[in-house]
This record gives sequence, structure tokens and C-alpha cells, in this order.
Amino acid sequence: MVKKNPNPIDVHVGARLRMRRVLQGMSQENLGEKLDLTFQQVQKYEKGANRVSASRLYQIGEILKVPVDFFFDGLPDPSAPDTVDGFSESVSEAPLMDFLGSSEGIQLNKAFAEIEGSEVRRKFIELVRTIVAQQKNS
Repeated sequence: MVKKNPNPIDVHVGARLRMRRVLQGMSQENLGEKLDLTFQQVQKYEKGANRVSASRLYQIGEILKVPVDFFFDGLPDPSAPDTVDGFSESVSEAPLMDFLGSSEGIQLNKAFAEIEGSEVRRKFIELVRTIVAQQKNS
């Protein structure tokens, strides 16, 4: 049997769902309970393996306190050049988008947003760039 790749739009919607759920501090199990689903079904939605129906997406938006269009934010222009499966992020940006949707990426962004003062944030970015440069030179 040939394994079917998920539709890139379903993957995008699932990634946005996961990001918002994690930002809300909600587990897959808890979201599943509110939707009368198993956490495995929530996992499948988040991976894009199962498509989310319009009514279910509306219900998820209500639970996660976002409008339905939130899940489609950042959808690319399929006619744009240098796309991945019609998505606007280039091949080199795809790992960045994966990281931003990961648990570590979300935690880092939440913590970074809590840093007061733009000078401290700039110094933090400098520090991270220095670490990356040293790793590349090792």
C-alpha cells in the first residue's frame, strides 16, 4: 500500500492548531476531551494526517479562543516562486517553521517575549549568533 502524503494546507492548519494549543498550556488529551475525541485524533489533526472539518475547526477555535482564520494565517501564495509544495517558505525556511512550531520553539519565543527592554533582547540575539558561529567553526 502506498503511503499518502498529507495535504500541505492540512499540515499548516495542524501546525497552527498545535502552536495555539501549546501556547494555551493545554494538553492534547484535554483538547480531545473538550472535543469529545481521543488525544490520538488530536495528534492526527496536528500532524495533518487527518483533515479538520469546518465545523470542528470552528469548535477548536472557540476552545482555543481564536477565530477560524487564525489557522490559515501565513498560508502562502501557491503561485509564488521558490516554494515548497506551493508553500511560500523556501526549502531553507522549512526547518525554521518546524522549529517555531515545536515545543522548544514555542517555549523560547514565550520566554523571549517576556524580556523587557530591546537592548537586552538584542544582546541575547548576539549571544545566540556567537554560539552558532562558534559551533560552525568547531
